[in-house]
Amino acid sequence: MSKHDPVAHERHAVSAESVSVDAEIMVRNLTRLRRIEGQVRGIHKMVEDNRYCADILTQVSSVHEALRAVARELMRNHLKHCASTAIRAGSADAEAMYDELVDLMYKHSR
Repeated sequence: MSKHDPVAHERHAVSAESVSVDAEIMVRNLTRLRRIEGQVRGIHKMVEDNRYCADILTQVSSVHEALRAVARELMRNHLKHCASTAIRAGSADAEAMYDELVDLMYKHSR
């Protein structure tokens, strides 16, 4: 898989599975995501109830930060397991992982 072949890179990103996920991290992320689902339902109700915009925005910010926490955990796991495994494998796997990591950092730094 070469960095010059965006279709192959995209196919890798879509079909790849995690090399390893720590069970404790998975449980923590699933718990956070359930909490976030509840927060989003609460925001939906606030909008339906025509609540004060500043209060809704505060809740949206809270959800945004909670999602960022999940993303940080996932990125850490990706670096610890998936990326390090691919980089140790060398050559094409390492090059593809470097490209993927740069893309992830770019997308998530906004």
